[in-house]
Amino acid sequence: MRPERFELLLLTNMYGDIISDLCAGLVGGLGMVPGANLGKHCEVFESVHGSASDIAGKNIANPIAAILSAVMMLRHLDLNQAAERIERALFRVTTEGRGLTPDLGGTATTTEMTEEIIARLD
Repeated sequence: MRPERFELLLLTNMYGDIISDLCAGLVGGLGMVPGANLGKHCEVFESVHGSASDIAGKNIANPIAAILSAVMMLRHLDLNQAAERIERALFRVTTEGRGLTPDLGGTATTTEMTEEIIARLD
């Protein structure tokens, strides 16, 4: 009921999936949430939303989670300047409200939203 009181949750995979899906609702849904799995010898950066088979091949998926996962990876690799450029461009698009996918109230395709973000890279 008060998620802000936790700094870290260590969970099994099943409970981690459940909690990450629930928490995604706090920030706009699964299409907005990046993820990272950090191990001793390997790191994986990915969206937390899974396969979304109901929209597969329709070019309507929200690309934000995948892009923010890449931003997390760049920061992990100490490529902070590149990460900040991408994040600023993404925030410009969402703030302006143009080029948004249907889950965010827009009509843009995945490709169109990605192109909007690329166009705002500084």
